[in-house]
This record gives sequence, C-alpha cells and structure tokens, in this order.
Amino acid sequence: MRQVQRSSLITQVTAQLRDEITSQRWPVGTRIPTEPELCEITGTGRNTVREAVQALVHAGMVERRQGSGTFVMTCSDLGGTLGKYFSDARHRDVTELRETLEVTAAALAADRRDDEDIRVMLGALEDRNTAWSNETPLTDAVRIDARLHRTIVAASHNAIYLEFYDSLLPVIHEAMRDHFLDHDDDYVAEHTALVDAVIDGDAARATDAARSLFHELSEPPARAAEFPADTAEFTE
Repeated sequence: MRQVQRSSLITQVTAQLRDEITSQRWPVGTRIPTEPELCEITGTGRNTVREAVQALVHAGMVERRQGSGTFVMTCSDLGGTLGKYFSDARHRDVTELRETLEVTAAALAADRRDDEDIRVMLGALEDRNTAWSNETPLTDAVRIDARLHRTIVAASHNAIYLEFYDSLLPVIHEAMRDHFLDHDDDYVAEHTALVDAVIDGDAARATDAARSLFHELSEPPARAAEFPADTAEFTE
C-alpha cells in the first residue's frame, strides 16, 4: 500500500468541501466552518484545510472576508468562472442584464412559487425593509437587499437562472452599493409591491413591478445618501 501523498489529500479535502457547496448544505451567502472546525470535520491538518479552501477561492466558489470568515459565493465552478468574468463589467451593463433576468424570473416565480418560497420571500422582505429603515451599515444593507432579489429568482424554480444569478452576486452588490450612495430612497414600497405580486400569483403584476423597480434604479441621482460608516470589507 502506497502512502497517501499530501497533494492527493488536499485534492480529497477540496472535493469534500466542494461537495458541501454543490449539494447546497452550505448555501450561497453563508459562512463556511472555521479552519479548526474544518480540520475536525475532515480529520486533516490546518495546512491541508487551508490549501483546500484556497483552491475553492481560486475557483471563485468561496471568498475570504477579513475579520468575518469565508463565505460561499456560488454553488459551482462555472459560477465562479462567470463571476470572475463579470467582475470587470460596467455597472450599467450588469443592471441591464439583471433587469432582463429578474423581470422574467418574477413572472415565473408568480406562477411557480410554493409555500416555502413564500415564507422565505416574506422573511427576506422584512429583513430588507428593516435594514433600509434602520441605521444599518451600507455593506450589510446591500447584502440583505440582494438576498431578497435572489429569493425571487429562486422561486422561479429555474436552476439555470439561479446559477447565473449567483455568478453575478459580487458585481450586483457593487452596483447596488454605488447606486444607493447616489440616491436617497429606500424603495420599500417598490420591493413590497414586487413580493406581493409574486405571492398573489399575478405574473403580469409581478412583471410590471419588477420592471418598474429597475426603472427607478436607473434614474439619475438626486443627491448623495448618508449611511453609517462601513468597517467591514465590502463584497458578498
């Protein structure tokens, strides 16, 4: 019997961690276990775990955030590759792409949403509107806002739409952050109308609400909004 080579061990641990992500046991947006916890889970040393996680960072599946931990960015290597491609895209181009995707997803969600989708959307809407009405740091408010949009895409039950949307999340966060720095509006009514239409199963109304929201987001800035200082590194 041959000794297990260190590189092979790293590959095995990387595959094990990737499986946790692709199976969505570690969903997009969540923090993965810490290095000590991963060492215990995998039965390997810290250096092996660190290199396995770094492999997933290079693949774009996870992202390290200073002082916060490591977070899941996408549930596939393809999503990570697309994310790297979109990272250099102009915000206008990303917003136009988002509109095409999210308007259609809203209509599909109105037709296909189930009770669990409704529960998740309502919780995300409440979190989103609370974040914008309170003095929530901008980075956190944007992340919570994007989570609501993702729940609607998820409710479309189109796996390709969701995969593509997840690959866009980092640049979506940047575009949203820049927009809200230039506008003084919480868009609570618009987001509420969108979720209500999806929950009511009214595809036409959901389409109109989604399109209306994007038209609001494309308006030129009125004045710079003021937000609490961000101390956390920005990105999802």
